[in-house]
Amino acid sequence: MKHTIKHQSDTQVLVTVTLSADELADIKQKTLRRLAGKVKVAGFRTGKVPAHVAEKNINPAQLNSEILEDAVNASAVEVFDAAKLTPLDRPKVEVQKYVAGEMLEYTAEVEIIPTIKLGDYKKLKAKKEVVDVVKKDVDEVIERLRGNAAKKVEVARAAKEGDEVVIDFDGKDTAGKSVAGASGTDYELTLGSHTFIPGFEEGLVGKKAGDKLELPLTFPKDYHHKPLAGTKVTFATTVKAVKEVKQPKLDDAFASEVGPFKTLAELRADITRELTEQKEREAVDKLKDSLVEQLVKGSHVPAPHILIHDQIDSIERDFVQNLMYRGMTLEQYLEQQGKTLEEWRAKDLHQQAERRVQVGLVLAELSKVEAIEVAKEELEERLGEMLARYGNTPEVKKQLDTPEARRDIANRVLTEKTVSRLVDLNAK
Repeated sequence: MKHTIKHQSDTQVLVTVTLSADELADIKQKTLRRLAGKVKVAGFRTGKVPAHVAEKNINPAQLNSEILEDAVNASAVEVFDAAKLTPLDRPKVEVQKYVAGEMLEYTAEVEIIPTIKLGDYKKLKAKKEVVDVVKKDVDEVIERLRGNAAKKVEVARAAKEGDEVVIDFDGKDTAGKSVAGASGTDYELTLGSHTFIPGFEEGLVGKKAGDKLELPLTFPKDYHHKPLAGTKVTFATTVKAVKEVKQPKLDDAFASEVGPFKTLAELRADITRELTEQKEREAVDKLKDSLVEQLVKGSHVPAPHILIHDQIDSIERDFVQNLMYRGMTLEQYLEQQGKTLEEWRAKDLHQQAERRVQVGLVLAELSKVEAIEVAKEELEERLGEMLARYGNTPEVKKQLDTPEARRDIANRVLTEKTVSRLVDLNAK
C-alpha cells in the first residue's frame, strides 16, 4: 500500500492512498467471508456458505461496492494508526480511481488531534494570594444573617429607608412600549439596598400602600445590560404594602437561634473559619487558573474546528438551561442583547469555546509528559463520593456505572491531578 500524508494545517490532513491488485484481492476475500454469513444458498445452512459459492450469488455491483468500502476503511485505519494520527471525525473520502480487482486510489481529508508543543511548564510565574479575613467580612455575614432572621411587620405609615415595599412596576420607553426585563409583580424591595437603578428606591421613600406614581428615570450609561444603557424609561409603579423590618438584637440569644452556638463570639469564630476556608479555596482556584492560562499562552495549542463547535454547542445548552431557571428564553435574551444567534455564537461563545479546547488539549499533553494516570482505586473513591452526594439509589448507581460516565469521571480526576501537579511544580 502506498500513501502520502499532507498536513494542510496543524489540525487538518489530506491522506492519499493507493492499493494494488494483490491488496484488493486480499480485501475481496475478507469481504466475501463477511458477506457469506448473510447469503442464503440452497443446500447450505446460513453462515456456512463457502466464499467462492457466495460470490456467485452476490450481485457483482454490490460486491464491488462492498469491497471498495472495506478497502477504504481498513487501509485508512492502518495509515492513521501507523502515522499516530487521531481523526476527530469520519474522514471525507473521495475516490480518485477504482478499477475493480486492479487498483484503487482515494483521498481522505479529516481533522486530527494536533501535535501540542508544551512551553516550559516548570517555570511559570504565579503566587497564591495571602488569605486574610477581617472584621468587616465577618460583620457583613452577620448582617445578612440578621436580615434573614428579621421580622417584617406591615405598617400604614409612609415608607422610609430600611423598609421593605411590595410593588408592581412596568417600565415603558419614550414610545410607550413596555421594556423587556423592566417590569415585575409583587416585587419585594428593600429601600436603600441599591438593588434598582439610581432614583427608583429614592422615589418610593415617603409613599404609602395604595399610592400610584410614575418614575421617569434614565439607565446609567455603564449599565451592564447594554441595550438599556442610557435609555430613558418611565416606571408606572403601584405600592401594595409597606413593611417595617425589625432585625433581632445582636447578642448570644441571636447566635443560638442561627446555629449551634452558645455565644456571639462562637458564631463570629465559626464565620471566620468558614470565610477563611472559602477564601483559601478561591485563592487556590485563582492560582490554578493563572498557571493553566500561562501554560496555554506559552504552548503551541492549535484548536480543531470540530472540537470548538462541539464546545460552542455545549456552552449554549448550559446557557439556555440557566436562562430557563430565570424564566427567560434564548430568543428573549438575544433580543435584549440586540444580536442574532449567529452573531452571539461567533462573538460571545467562540472565544470561550476555543479556550476550553486549548485547556483540555494542553492538560492532556501534560498528563502524558508527566505520566499521570488515574488508578482504579482513585476512580472508585470518586464514584463513592458522587454516590454519597447524589444519593446511593439504584437509579444513580445505574447512571454512574455506564462506561461513558466512568470514562467522564476518570477524565475529570485526571484533569484535577494534572492541574495539581502543575501547582506542585511551580509552588512558591
